[in-house]
Amino acid sequence: MAQGPEIITLREIAQAMPDGALLGVPADYSGVPMAATRELIRRGARDLNLYCLPLTTIQGDMLIGAGCVASIEAAAVTLGEFGLAPRFCQAVESGALMMRDATCPALHAQLQAAEKGVPFMPLRGLLETDILKFRPDWAVINNPLSDSKDPIVILPQKKLDVSLFHAASADRNGNIWIGRRRELATLAHGSDRVLVTVEEILEEDFFASEERAAGALPALYVEAIAEARNGAWPCGLQDLYEPDHDELRHYALAAASEDGFRRYLASRVLDAPVTV
Repeated sequence: MAQGPEIITLREIAQAMPDGALLGVPADYSGVPMAATRELIRRGARDLNLYCLPLTTIQGDMLIGAGCVASIEAAAVTLGEFGLAPRFCQAVESGALMMRDATCPALHAQLQAAEKGVPFMPLRGLLETDILKFRPDWAVINNPLSDSKDPIVILPQKKLDVSLFHAASADRNGNIWIGRRRELATLAHGSDRVLVTVEEILEEDFFASEERAAGALPALYVEAIAEARNGAWPCGLQDLYEPDHDELRHYALAAASEDGFRRYLASRVLDAPVTV
């Protein structure tokens, strides 16, 4: 690629992530960058502020347990059918982690404000909910276009420092195939920098056909790409592979205790890259 995103290694992806960054990450169904997450832990990343669109699973829990995270804004942090996210729960209960409760629509709306270059986005569904008590950065105003009482919540734009996600492929020009996962485009549009890992780089141009173009994120949004085969494991990746339920169950059991989590990191992350 003469122009467009730089092709770098997984280690360089981790090195490109500044400590203290406001980092956007996707949900478990959207291309979780687990290979890059393990590299971040190996690097010893610190004080990351996770912004989840709209939730996080093993990725967030591992980063929190490894001491990489200072705060998190999410609609949920969960291991799904495997129960609570144990390292997240321990960190919140001990006061080691700042948690900003949000909802799925609110998280999308704040990023959409940044995407559109406007200072805030309105959202009505938060009215009369308890969550407003814990979000002083959200405001309730009267609809300025109404002549009668018509309250509405306004949410400030959230401009991310970096977004990091995994995708099936990139083309030779650095365009990223995200398919129907359009929330990844929202992450990219709402970020100053976008780092992507992919299963493979293809010798084609996604924008050469209408069908491929419809599911592609343009290269102009992407700073760097690293190849990572099975890069979402043990999470799944749309249309390519399913989640590894045995590994997710193993993690949930191990991470239930601090000692178990440390043993998991030692065997799955710190000693050597995981091969599947």
